[in-house]
This record gives sequence, structure tokens and C-alpha cells, in this order.
Amino acid sequence: MLKGIFAISGQQGLFKMVAESKNNIIVESLETKKRIPTYSSSKVSALEDIAIYTETGDIPLKEIFKAIYDKEEGALAISHKSSGNELKNYFEEIAPDFDKDRVYVSDIKKVMLWYNILHEKEMLDFSDIEEKEDEKEGGEDVETTENDAVVN
Repeated sequence: MLKGIFAISGQQGLFKMVAESKNNIIVESLETKKRIPTYSSSKVSALEDIAIYTETGDIPLKEIFKAIYDKEEGALAISHKSSGNELKNYFEEIAPDFDKDRVYVSDIKKVMLWYNILHEKEMLDFSDIEEKEDEKEGGEDVETTENDAVVN
């Protein structure tokens, strides 16, 4: 779902990679379809590599998007232009243990904007997360005995 989708510092919205050369990559805005070159001096972040800080570790952005999708029952999230308190309260509902000292309102705004862009472009696909959940549910019934142990 998030493979090949990028956020570029200083640029509004999300981009997908169209072409790659020795000195740069060409990206296309998901919203305007405008293509621009991005050089090594630009700060480019792949969405699949982004995670949200929590009190116990990190949550991948994809899981945050899934939590929003589940909360909204497949609809759009609140606007990224909502007040800071509204955004914090909303985010606390989807990720109750997010680290309030390291996750800023500006970060929450980006997450809401990105989710809504991906939702409008019908690019949200949680099939791999759902498969993992199914595997966890199915794998809990496994019992082991002393005879199952392998000794080298």
C-alpha cells in the first residue's frame, strides 16, 4: 500500500516515484499529477519507513492508517485543518499510547492529510495487515510436547 509513496520536505501532499536517474528521481503528485525532479539535497521520506512514537516503541504508519480506517468505518478522517486539541484527542482514540512528548500536532496533521489523500485516491489496502492478524489468531492454538523438541 505505501510502497513507492513519498513525502517531500517543503512540498505539500504525497508523491509517487515515476522515474529514477543517476542524480535524481522524478516524482508525481498524487493530487495534481504534476511531475517534479527531486535531488539528493531534498529530504524525501518513504511512507513505508515512517512510524509513530509510542510509550513502548513505535507503530508503523500503516497500522495507524488501519486504526483510522477502522474507527471511521472506511470513511475519511477528520480534517488536518482541525484545531490542535481536536487532532490530539482524535489521535489519542486511534493510538492511545502515542508519545505526547515526541509526537507533535504538526505530525498528527500530516498523518491526517496523508490518510485522507490516500483514501480519496483509493490507495488504502490493509490486506497484508489483516493476513497477519489472521495468522496470529490461527497460530495461537498450537501445542508443543516434550517430543517436539529438537536437540543438536
